[in-house]
Amino acid sequence: MPDVGSTRARYRRILRFAARHLVVLWWFELVLPRFGLARLAARGRPARLTRLARRFHVLAVDLGGLMIKVGQFMSSRLDVLPPEITRELEGLQDEAPAVPFARIRELDERELGMPLDRAYAAVDEVPVAAASLGQAHRATLSPLDTADTGIERAVIKVQRPGIDAIVTVDLAALRRVGGWLRRVRLVADRVDVPALVEEFAVTSLHEIDYLHEAANAERFAADFAGDPRVQVPEIIWERTTRRVLTLSDVSAIKINDLDSLRAAGIDPAEVARAFAAVMFDQFFSHGFFHADPHPGNLFVTPLPAADARADASGPAWRLTFIDFGMMGEVPSGTRRGLRRAFIAAAGRDGKGLVDAIRDVGALLPSADMGELERAMTHAFARFGGLGFAELRDVDPREFRDFALEFQDLMRSLPFQLPEDFLLIIRAASLTSGVCSTLDPTFNLWDSVEPYAATLLREERGNVVQGVAQEAVATAGVLARLPRRLDAVMTRVEEGRVAISTPRLERRVARLERAASRLASAIVFAGLLLAGALLRPDDEVLGAVLMGASSLPLLHVVLAPVLGRRGPD
Repeated sequence: MPDVGSTRARYRRILRFAARHLVVLWWFELVLPRFGLARLAARGRPARLTRLARRFHVLAVDLGGLMIKVGQFMSSRLDVLPPEITRELEGLQDEAPAVPFARIRELDERELGMPLDRAYAAVDEVPVAAASLGQAHRATLSPLDTADTGIERAVIKVQRPGIDAIVTVDLAALRRVGGWLRRVRLVADRVDVPALVEEFAVTSLHEIDYLHEAANAERFAADFAGDPRVQVPEIIWERTTRRVLTLSDVSAIKINDLDSLRAAGIDPAEVARAFAAVMFDQFFSHGFFHADPHPGNLFVTPLPAADARADASGPAWRLTFIDFGMMGEVPSGTRRGLRRAFIAAAGRDGKGLVDAIRDVGALLPSADMGELERAMTHAFARFGGLGFAELRDVDPREFRDFALEFQDLMRSLPFQLPEDFLLIIRAASLTSGVCSTLDPTFNLWDSVEPYAATLLREERGNVVQGVAQEAVATAGVLARLPRRLDAVMTRVEEGRVAISTPRLERRVARLERAASRLASAIVFAGLLLAGALLRPDDEVLGAVLMGASSLPLLHVVLAPVLGRRGPD
């Protein structure tokens, strides 16, 4: 277990890194533009962000632990981080030096409450894989456990010793940095950093709880019970705790090993189609999905000849999923939002699509909906008349040009995807990548179109019901309208009508703050010049005036930076 001194040093190192780069952000993005040097600051921004990401990459690899996960999490936040950062961090691999087996043995025996040679018939001391949070070893179950479970070969996942303390320290540092960023308006108006930190904390704490992963595996297996396409490892609960997970060894052909697939008589293109269908079943039918379906977590398992003949209706192989630490759910509210988004997209309704995005919590309250609605309407004007089959024939350069136009708007808005949306996007992106590796001609549109059509059909009944309810509500409003109009006219005649214009009030408040800063700038210039002029004749008074000029300067520079989020 890490000692107190090392955890404190780790905490301070993370904070020092964050503070140093926050000062750089403050100087280039806030101070220089206030002195008319915005173009100078913008010119070096891509290189500056790339350097920041590279330095964080080095820090994450050096510290290990949760910081590797932070880098991977940041690489997926395309909604709130610039491409210079996400691109640099997307190659960050969760690899770490193996923990000596003696320490693994000690933790395993403490968790299981018995000697290792009693818990298992044999354990391979060379790990199958070693990552920042844990490592895995192959094992053979004892004859008694094999008789009870019908399983002989197993894999043991064991937490890295002391990882709990490291995760606690890293999360404390991240929460501290999130608190700093909440006070910087440039960041706070666009990203709810503390919420992002909490999302990451929940995901990370689940990943180091192997009981949670085991429950996820069983739930996933239940969703696909009886489905001949999918296989899931079995959990050996008698040898599983929060820090040790024992499951059946289901190692087979890695899904991206094309040569081995062909050697086993398996068509990679057929695997691509089946994998995409299974993933979309998870998104749209089960609402519970594997959020990390990269090639390391997927096997293709050929069936024994007898089993293949017995189930001639399906393929002679199974898709085998492993590692259920990162799972996602599509809650009913999100599912309704997705349906509304599909309906709005089908009707080329920019406002309806923006409303659906807002309803699922993807836009912070300060978002300017008008700008986003115009962008969505523009998108529909260019691509909205095309079906899925036609979209794939559009010149990719046209998509790229529109994406570049749209990208700046999305980053300027306080647009932040909820975690479930982010995981859907991550899983869909990984699915597309794996399928393209298996079949270069694979097109994701062909796979998603049937599910989109199903959702629209299911929603039609809800739409009809909604129209009827809206008609009843409208009739009620019309019935009450004369009385309400009479009440309004009475208040007007009595002079009791107050008009509130929040947008105008916000603009007036901004003007007042700008005038205040302008006055401070004038006072700063006056004191500085007066001090400079008087200093040759009265050195003390001149120095005092020049020193005092720093106070209004601080107001000009820091007031808009450190102020908490306000009504504007």
